[in-house]
Amino acid sequence: MKVGLIGLGAMGVGMARNVAKAELLTGVYNRTQSKSQELADELGVIAYPTPQVLAAEVDVVLLCVSADQDVLAVIDGISDTVRPGTIVVDMSTVSSATAQQASAKLAEKQVAFLDAPVSGGVEGAKNGTLAMMVGGDEQALAQARPVLAAMASRIVYMGPSGAGQATKAVNQIIGAGINQAVTEALAFAAAQQLPLDKVIDVISGGASGNWFLQHRGPTMTKGVFAPGFKLALHHKDLKICQRMAAQTGALSTIIDMTLNDYEQLMAQGYGDEDISALYRLKKLV
Repeated sequence: MKVGLIGLGAMGVGMARNVAKAELLTGVYNRTQSKSQELADELGVIAYPTPQVLAAEVDVVLLCVSADQDVLAVIDGISDTVRPGTIVVDMSTVSSATAQQASAKLAEKQVAFLDAPVSGGVEGAKNGTLAMMVGGDEQALAQARPVLAAMASRIVYMGPSGAGQATKAVNQIIGAGINQAVTEALAFAAAQQLPLDKVIDVISGGASGNWFLQHRGPTMTKGVFAPGFKLALHHKDLKICQRMAAQTGALSTIIDMTLNDYEQLMAQGYGDEDISALYRLKKLV
């Protein structure tokens, strides 16, 4: 099975390395050609000059790009060269409607489309331990599963096209709530003049423990916000969630609050920092 990956951002690079480790990666493409060439040289694969050439030569096309318009642009670009029977797997975070639109367009070419967004951040992409929520044709998932298993330790089929992205929206809302809770709680702990390292240690071992507290607590309380997941990207995802909530009449309290907070931070130039930069707004000093 030949696999090509389009999009070599912070997540895509780790994914590409793991697919290559499984001896399934044929080549990569990135808008910055030097980046794709450098990684291709490292992994001993092809640096494709265009997505169209990549799609014409592989059995599985993996996408990992930033936004809805990027996904649709790639789908439009490869639709004339992708071969019938190919499987396109989009691991970006976009709207359910975008996933459904991409699926319909590729179905005209007899190409299967899976919306398969992931959770686990840069660490998960690097370590091959992502959680993947998949929408689309279940038979296509069965065919692509060996490729996806190189990147993800948990792969769950959620339903028809768009279901994967709807599940990812749930994940992003929970992430926003955890970010709000952890940053506010640690700011409270600092105001109480507690030893923050001990607070993080003891609470991480109890009922309120969570990944974000354990992995981002020690850095945020030291004023370090190197991105695992960029604040501006979470803002983009939450805007998608906000639109989806408005369409169904679902509550969006956490979504709205976090978007407002992120917009303050982005206006101050912190959009490229980790989402734990929310701590900047919570601490007293």
